[in-house]
Amino acid sequence: MSETTTKPSVLFVCVHNAGRSQMAAGFLRDIAGDRIEVRSAGSMPADQINPVAVDAMAELGIDITAEAPKVLTTEAVQASDVVITMGCGDACPFFPGKRYEDWELDDPAGQGIDSVRPIRDDIRGRIEQLVSELI
Repeated sequence: MSETTTKPSVLFVCVHNAGRSQMAAGFLRDIAGDRIEVRSAGSMPADQINPVAVDAMAELGIDITAEAPKVLTTEAVQASDVVITMGCGDACPFFPGKRYEDWELDDPAGQGIDSVRPIRDDIRGRIEQLVSELI
């Protein structure tokens, strides 16, 4: 069996793919390295990543500046083992046999760094738990 089929894949979905899902993807890449395939998408992607989310991650030495919001596709969901939604509601497609989790997180959009840090830290704790379950 090839390595690509045995590596778990995780898709993070939020509405704009600009804050929460990008921070989650950044943490997962940082913590799991190449042991987990990471995707993120939004049901209505923004024009750019939330700059406050970028700053909050940079404080921890994680650079997400190269990322860009992406539109959620059925293919991305089908190709993922775990789908983690963050308030995208009915826009998230559902496929049997996938592991779904919905993370209740405040939306960092329009908030200052002091409000985004606790969201970031909450996401990091959830990612650490997820990695411990998948690897």
